[in-house]
Amino acid sequence: MSDASTRVADATGNWVDTRAPSWSQPYLRLSRYDRPIGSWLLLMPCWWSAALAAGVARDISQLPLVIVLFFIGAFVMRGAGCAWNDITDRDLDASVERTRSRPLPAGQISVAQAFAFLVLQALIGLAVLLQFNRVAILTGVASLVIVAVYPFMKRITWWPQVVLGLAFSWGALMGFAVTLGRIDLTALVLYAGSIAWVIGYDTIYAHQDAEDDALIGIKSTARLFGASTHRALSVLYSLAVVLIGVALALGGARWPAWIGLIAFAAHLAWQIGRLNISDPALCLRLFKSNRDAGLLLFAGLLVDAVMRA
Repeated sequence: MSDASTRVADATGNWVDTRAPSWSQPYLRLSRYDRPIGSWLLLMPCWWSAALAAGVARDISQLPLVIVLFFIGAFVMRGAGCAWNDITDRDLDASVERTRSRPLPAGQISVAQAFAFLVLQALIGLAVLLQFNRVAILTGVASLVIVAVYPFMKRITWWPQVVLGLAFSWGALMGFAVTLGRIDLTALVLYAGSIAWVIGYDTIYAHQDAEDDALIGIKSTARLFGASTHRALSVLYSLAVVLIGVALALGGARWPAWIGLIAFAAHLAWQIGRLNISDPALCLRLFKSNRDAGLLLFAGLLVDAVMRA
């Protein structure tokens, strides 16, 4: 089998295709290391909360280490989550043009091999988690319930993106648990704002597969909103900005954080203005651009934390 024939349809020309040893490529593709955007999006709420909590504590001494540990944890746990998702969805993936070339439906690795790689990544994630306090450890472990049930949601509800939001926004709680040893109202409001953001950007992502999803009976907010997607995104993104703004106010954030939020909001507005749900390539580009939106907000929160220390 040629290297080209083993590549995933929507992820070619990346470092996994060109540099990784051939034996490792199916595993790296399984966990999306060839497409790290999901890891970045999982990481953003972690970094937001770490910076905001450091500002609340007026102490940035541990912030660099927390940032690094969250980076490692986000990448390995997203990898484990993708492996679990592909194990549960392998039959569905075989029916969708964009996903049928993934390692499991393409027969490049077995379910047992995929599960073993999942466990390896989860153990690395556990090692990261054990560096934190008891509250943070328990908070991190609790997230596994949501991760476990997420792949099944698109079979039973039109709102699987809500469950994804619960999982991908969990880091908004983790930063406070790690830094302050508690989850307070500020963390919960930040969490809610992040959930609205995730539902919005994953709706954009889901429009890539809307036609195939309709054929095989998979539900999503992209199919639910349909032609009203722009209006729905306006509501979701506005809610995200307002809730995150409330979290900043509760956390006593100063002007750099607010500038970060304004830049974040402007980026979301730009996405809505550019979106064409009939253009899958554009949907993917706009989805990926949410990493930049998240980094804009993080930059403001980081400067704010440094100023308050």
